[in-house]
Amino acid sequence: MAKKVIHIPVNILPKGTSRGIMMLRRYFDGYPDNEHVRRSHRDHGYTFILQEKGITHIEIDFQTYSIQAPAIIYLHPNQVHRLIAFESAQISTWIIEDENLHPEYLRVLNNLMPASILELSNEILSILLQMVGVSYTLFTALEANLYHTTLKESINTLAAFITSLYQAQSKLTENHNRFHVVAKAFRKELEVRYKTVKRPALYADFLNLSASYLNECVKTATGQSLSNNIHQRVILEAKRLLYHSDKSVKEIATELGYDDYSYFIRLFVKVTGSQPLHFRRKNRE
Repeated sequence: MAKKVIHIPVNILPKGTSRGIMMLRRYFDGYPDNEHVRRSHRDHGYTFILQEKGITHIEIDFQTYSIQAPAIIYLHPNQVHRLIAFESAQISTWIIEDENLHPEYLRVLNNLMPASILELSNEILSILLQMVGVSYTLFTALEANLYHTTLKESINTLAAFITSLYQAQSKLTENHNRFHVVAKAFRKELEVRYKTVKRPALYADFLNLSASYLNECVKTATGQSLSNNIHQRVILEAKRLLYHSDKSVKEIATELGYDDYSYFIRLFVKVTGSQPLHFRRKNRE
């Protein structure tokens, strides 16, 4: 009998990494040879995948993406993902645990979630490869502990450069008016509190705004009301738990802050159009 999975697996950085920093640069073709990355999981850190050549197929929170070179993608520790296949792929990837990130970069990375695939020009790819090369040399040095402080600074420089690329893309695609600033602040609060806080008015209180104004800002920026944003975030986590764990629907409802089991089921059906157990069965077939 297969071992019952209670929690979504979290991949811890392997032994031999440099105290919370892991780097890898390799060529891959075909299916992943590592069970830990083939299965759906979260990473114990902030993950970056630089697609230097070829294509990587990856699933992130029930959506399949094809990362085609030259490109980069950033994954937040909350995101559940698995590697599907590679096509003549040369990639550099690194994972950084939060204690190694400068507070300002950590704040920006948390605000970027979820991030899209970022296409790169050949010029930007060349700059990134030089920066990655320095960090990778420090990471693989025999005296890794001696170089850890320098490696940490180098990795933070990489993080700063990549976040600046994402922010530049955001400025091109999004009108940074007051509505978007407020909606961004709301999403940050939501990510921290969605399991315990469901009332829109409380989020308005946290942000020192009226509920009607916050709703107007969020609806303008996202196309959905405050309530819908809250429900969508809760149901995303419910989907993750239904698919990636064997917790009962009642256990999942309780974990997500719903004592009224029947209400949780009605909400799930309203958002997804499907009963929770039907969703589990359909997506596991």
